Amino acid sequence: MAEAEATRARTLADKLDHLFHTVHPRNRGEYSLEEVAQGIRQRSGPTISANYLWLLRKGLRDNPTKKHMEALSDWFGVSPAYFFDDEVAARVDAQLDLLAALRDAEVRQLALRASALSPESLRAIADMVERARQIERVPAVERERARRGRAPGRAPEGN
Repeated sequence: MAEAEATRARTLADKLDHLFHTVHPRNRGEYSLEEVAQGIRQRSGPTISANYLWLLRKGLRDNPTKKHMEALSDWFGVSPAYFFDDEVAARVDAQLDLLAALRDAEVRQLALRASALSPESLRAIADMVERARQIERVPAVERERARRGRAPGRAPEGN
């Protein structure tokens, strides 16, 4: 069953939710729906409400206009192809996940210290990290993404 989930195409809602989870300023949580709606309007984008963003994010609406898709792409800094091409989305998600991990000072410091090591040493470190993740029962990255996509949501307040 997990394999079926991993191979199913991700929906617009899945992709948008992932962007909310991963694209945000350092030292704070994700943007609110209202911040995104207001930010799009301030960039002279189309009129979009926080409630409509919530509907898109939860999969209750799945056919936004081209202008809305372009505005969301611009806001989150991804190509519009992210929403339509699963291969593009996978590449962008890998980059976003790396950037999100590098927000953590200790992860960044470890990456910087490891950058001068040989490929053999890097593989050994990667193996140690993977083993530590297993010992601590940290889920695989694919499962983390799937879990976030299934997290229960609620409508924005005031809409």
